Amino acid sequence: MENYQILWNRTLEVLKEKMSTITYSTYIVKITPIDLIGRKIVLNVPTELFAREISSRLLEKILQALDLAETGVNAIKLTVGDSDVDYLTGSGGDSGSLLESSMEINPKYTFDSFVVGSSNKFLFSAARAVAEDPGNNYNPLFIYGETGLGKTHIMHAIANCVKENNPTANVLYATCEKFTNDLITIIRQGKGSAAASQEFRNRYRNVDVLIIDDVQFLANKEATQEEFFHTFNELYNQDKQIILSADCHPREIGTLSERLKTRFEGGLMAQVLPPDIETKIAILQRKAEERKYILNTEVATFLAENSGSDIRSLEGLLKKVIFASLLHESPITINLAMETLKQAVNNESKEVMTTTNIINTVCSFYNISKNDLLGKKKNKELVEPRQICIFLITELMSIPLVTIGQAMGGRDHTTVIHARDKIAELIKTNPRIATEVNDLKNLILKK
Repeated sequence: MENYQILWNRTLEVLKEKMSTITYSTYIVKITPIDLIGRKIVLNVPTELFAREISSRLLEKILQALDLAETGVNAIKLTVGDSDVDYLTGSGGDSGSLLESSMEINPKYTFDSFVVGSSNKFLFSAARAVAEDPGNNYNPLFIYGETGLGKTHIMHAIANCVKENNPTANVLYATCEKFTNDLITIIRQGKGSAAASQEFRNRYRNVDVLIIDDVQFLANKEATQEEFFHTFNELYNQDKQIILSADCHPREIGTLSERLKTRFEGGLMAQVLPPDIETKIAILQRKAEERKYILNTEVATFLAENSGSDIRSLEGLLKKVIFASLLHESPITINLAMETLKQAVNNESKEVMTTTNIINTVCSFYNISKNDLLGKKKNKELVEPRQICIFLITELMSIPLVTIGQAMGGRDHTTVIHARDKIAELIKTNPRIATEVNDLKNLILKK
């Protein structure tokens, strides 16, 4: 089986869960993967009617599924019948831009849909001021805080507000990973040519508002930092608005150049904190309303008190309760919520799963230091526990490979994939490895 077929099969599993049975059986099953060009998958459909429906209604969902399935694919070429022409661009596969399409701004993320509480009131006010007068208020705006607290939502809200006030404004949203991948693409495919470099700079410098998410991933990337430095300076000198986010303060981003740190701190620093109980309740009730459900205060309070400190965990609990409501064809009551979540709520006897917990458990099990486990030494007594630790994190936690690499000492996502796959194979053939992995799982899960 070709690799593109394997990647597509993984994507199909995600699509089955994300769309209706009718849509899946009518359109998705008619799609055939036929090639992989770099990070672009080539998909074929039998008729132009199917191509039209996919390009207008389903393309974004397919791209999201490719990402959720961790395929590494970030673009699609869609062909019809025997033609090699890309239906999405009207050109062949090897012509046109070296860069894949820009990331979409989510229209659902607006200021109106953002729930304001004491933990994010300052951020909300600063974001509104920036959106209403970009380039003149708080430039750059640097948003930082732990994951799952609404940083991405507020950045998309700024973008949507700017576009609403000025439809001709050129607003570009991208993750730091996207910025880095575009730069790598230009270096690899463009061979550093002047034309290729100009294409990259046109994308990121000819904008009115540049929004870059997760800039902590600039750490340890000297070439990317250099290019980002010049991009920042050119936009700033033209009074173009720059909005950045990270999971920590710029001073805490390892190996980030001093000149970038000073520029990041030169505007307004806005920290977003975990929501208090009242804000959690408001968020839950707002999310429930968006899904056409009624969540009374008693149920919302129960969920809020038994959730983690981030908004994503709130949404996760709400989804479980909504699913139970659908399954039992019953309104959401406190009894339904308690029964549904009795295995999921946090309590004093059950630790929250984190990469730190897994890393510490592995270090204790093998009697090695955390510095050695996360370090660069390659002797077998360290490499094997390191790979097992990576395997366990991928097995027990639903977090991106890039995030796992960062937690494991700043390693590349390809290293994470290699370690995961190697241990998965060893478990099948090496009884000692299988036993040790199982023992570690039991320790981590407190079985």
